[in-house]
Amino acid sequence: MPSFDVVSEVDKQEVDNAINQARKELGTRFDFKDSKATVQLAGPTLIELGAEDGGKLKSLLEIVIGKLAKRNVDLRNIERKDPAISPLGHARQEVHIKQGLDGDKAKEIIRAIKALELKVQSQIQDRQIRVTAKKKDDLQAVIQFLRGKDFAIGLSFKNFRD
Repeated sequence: MPSFDVVSEVDKQEVDNAINQARKELGTRFDFKDSKATVQLAGPTLIELGAEDGGKLKSLLEIVIGKLAKRNVDLRNIERKDPAISPLGHARQEVHIKQGLDGDKAKEIIRAIKALELKVQSQIQDRQIRVTAKKKDDLQAVIQFLRGKDFAIGLSFKNFRD
């Protein structure tokens, strides 16, 4: 029976490359000369930014977001936390990378697929959705529908099997 998986994943290597490019640009930019601004990958899904003040932190965030966009990382999977600015002027901010479909978002996608009234079955399997049908055409219609609808998260499709 033909099937495919709906996933929401970000390529970790592309994120790492974007962080390295941001660090290089940080070293060459005039407005960050003699600055203690830092960009580091603190975990597989966490980027930590640090700067002397809120203005430099905002510029640093723009650099990182720009590099992620150039590396084709879907920005809908990037969650920016509020910056923490200390009384001494040091500013820190965390940027989280969302991996996988959480329960509410997966249920919303399944409801949308069922509303199509095609002869397909969909089920949640470990932070992804498996969609099966008897005809490939129905699966392709589901893929086109999901690509056209915005769920506020980057979706990709893998494991398409005949």
